[in-house]
Amino acid sequence: MASAWLHLHPPLSKLSQQRAHQITSLTSLKFTTSTNTNFITKPLSVRFALTQSDSSNSKSIEPDPSPLLQHIADSFDLPSDYFAQLPRDLRLDLNDAAFDLSNGPVLDECGQELGEILLNITRAWERADTSASYSLLTKLPSMEENLTGSARSALGKRLVSAGRRFQSMGQYGQGEPQKIAKAMITAGKALSAISTSARIDEQPKEAARMLKFGELQLEITPDNANIGAVIGVVFGILSFEIAKGIENIPESSLQYANDNALLLAKSLRGALLALFYCSTVLSAFTTVGLVLLGIQLRSKKD
Repeated sequence: MASAWLHLHPPLSKLSQQRAHQITSLTSLKFTTSTNTNFITKPLSVRFALTQSDSSNSKSIEPDPSPLLQHIADSFDLPSDYFAQLPRDLRLDLNDAAFDLSNGPVLDECGQELGEILLNITRAWERADTSASYSLLTKLPSMEENLTGSARSALGKRLVSAGRRFQSMGQYGQGEPQKIAKAMITAGKALSAISTSARIDEQPKEAARMLKFGELQLEITPDNANIGAVIGVVFGILSFEIAKGIENIPESSLQYANDNALLLAKSLRGALLALFYCSTVLSAFTTVGLVLLGIQLRSKKD
């Protein structure tokens, strides 16, 4: 029995060696896992930081409209008789696009030079002159740098409106109208976005408050408000003194030829008293209002 038990069960020393080996392997496994975890975490954090930096920089980068305008010109690089061969309904859409491109005060909104180019493009589209419209559109990219914010905005709106006319032509030919529409709408939205951001970045100028008395105009400033308050005080004092002077005249001293004249004099005396006392009250309110207005304007200015 003893030999059988010894054969079935290994010695205690071997068991203890096997357990010690298992414990050692588990310890080394835990150590390796923690080391790998630290190694992976660092690149992930760096990669995340780079992604955030790239996204923030991409927001501050605005699209350059010059390549977009060049893309419009390239989309009009068509056979010389392309517009002339359009069906009647598409020719009507082309005329509508020409109308939207130069509708309204185009010279005032876009400037003299750009406005003339847009008018000439309109005439070329109305004549179905493909070559002339292409040569005129190639001038737009070089003019973009000299445009003001309002001119960019006006050009962008006109390009979007005309581009939607080309979009309504559908899939004609090899899809040229849709390519033109996409190029015009994309460039128009980019120009409008740039002009909008430029207007937001500009420091808004506060419009000056003006008082108009016929042809006379007076700017409302803290100093002018204080001067008006002083004038109101003087006018109120004069009105009050005149009213007190009229009130101090005794009715017994009024001597007239008949009762009607006496009654008229009393009525006139009451009207003058009411007038000058009302003037005194109005002067007081005006003075207080001008003083408060001067304080408000000075606080805004500071």
